[in-house]
Amino acid sequence: MKQIILFFFLFWSVCCSAATAQKPWAHGRLMVSDNHRFLMHQDGTPFFWQGETAWLMPQKLDRQEVQYYLNRCREAGYNIAQVQVLNDVPSVNVYGQLSHVDGWNMEAIEQKGVYGYWDHLDFIIDQAERQGIYIGMVTIWGSQIKAGHINEAEAKAYGTFLANRYKNRPNIIWIMGGDIQGDIHPEVWETLATTIRSIDKNHLMTYHPRGRYTSAQFWPKADWLDFHTFQSGHRRYGQRMGNKVYSIPDNTEEDNWMYVDSTWVHDATKPVLDDEPIYEDIPQGLHDTKEPLWQAPDVRRYAYWSVFAGSCGHTYGHNSIMQFFKPGQNSGYGDPRMMKPWYVAMEDPGFNQMKIVRQLMLSFPYFERVPDQTIIVDNGKQYERLIATRGNDYLLVYNFTGRDMKLDLTKISGDKKQVWWLDAATGRLTWLGEHRSRIVTFRPQTQSDGVLIAVDASKNYLSKSQTEISDMTLSGQVRDLNE
Repeated sequence: MKQIILFFFLFWSVCCSAATAQKPWAHGRLMVSDNHRFLMHQDGTPFFWQGETAWLMPQKLDRQEVQYYLNRCREAGYNIAQVQVLNDVPSVNVYGQLSHVDGWNMEAIEQKGVYGYWDHLDFIIDQAERQGIYIGMVTIWGSQIKAGHINEAEAKAYGTFLANRYKNRPNIIWIMGGDIQGDIHPEVWETLATTIRSIDKNHLMTYHPRGRYTSAQFWPKADWLDFHTFQSGHRRYGQRMGNKVYSIPDNTEEDNWMYVDSTWVHDATKPVLDDEPIYEDIPQGLHDTKEPLWQAPDVRRYAYWSVFAGSCGHTYGHNSIMQFFKPGQNSGYGDPRMMKPWYVAMEDPGFNQMKIVRQLMLSFPYFERVPDQTIIVDNGKQYERLIATRGNDYLLVYNFTGRDMKLDLTKISGDKKQVWWLDAATGRLTWLGEHRSRIVTFRPQTQSDGVLIAVDASKNYLSKSQTEISDMTLSGQVRDLNE
């Protein structure tokens, strides 16, 4: 009993500590950067989207579970939890409360003396605010639009309700869509989005499309959309699964980096990110429980490939966590007899390694970063493909297989470059020495994927003795343009 009491005391101590820490919105509301490639706060502080997929939190977690989940997200470095506000019409939560008590008449939603569906969503948003986490509000899942469970008039009523209820919350990001193409009842999405935007002008808004699509294919000119997302999906190379109509070339299913370029072909004026890549511990292709499961190295690869291609952040997902699976329940994906509970899954390696991506990106001057494949000499394909990004005086190259890398160090400033290797699984930094500015071949001495870091030797972003990436060291500093 004493151990149980001590555990809860420590848990609440951590929660209280989180409640008093400075929150990200202290830097002002979120907005798009001046170069239209990144997100930032109103005072110019960079915002790297580190999303966690929590689709069914409003429906399946009780109050204590919500607190535990959000606290673990904060500990693991996530700053966004993406939820389905409505996964059905009506939706029902763990307390048996319905999202709709009188159809789409949202004025009748409050019931005296009842802790209702929307009260519980309020609680989730409140607890996320205490932890410094934004809630990505997928307003209604796409299947409900496709099934005709909401029309334009109802979308206007629902959008008015949502915007008025949450417009003053500091930690809201609106997400239209929900695993659906934008050309399915676009009039409903347009009405819902523009209604919310007419009332709430202070929160960002985007669209979550179907797998193997980018929102830019459907909404390249939408005034209400601040940044794009794509869903690279859950299939492995060559896993076409009999689709007659395919939105991507064959054998490119895992090449999530290509969606960044295709997004900017449709709309070069907005940032973009992968909002639904492969999930850790989910069957490849989703539906066949006999297929192998995606693992931590795979989710790391998707994160680095997308971000180094130019994404303004990344969303992680885990099969058990996104559906908040518990023993004895059915599973939407995977064999429930073999699945771990969601709270155990939060200890899995991929879940806890995503923060390394964010820490790396925020350790160097942020807004000048661009993708640059010209750094790589003799690149490979699929898993052998290297991917590079750089600023003016630093470059980063992700290597999934640990193969030899022939890199052009002249692409950044400086006659000499300091070089490090970052282990993507552990975050450990190893100094590799100093090299002249020329084409150099590097051979990683590792069994894990990682990032080669080269920095102009006159800069002090990292030290030779440093053994790990520091969290957000230089990203917010204004560069001296006369240096």
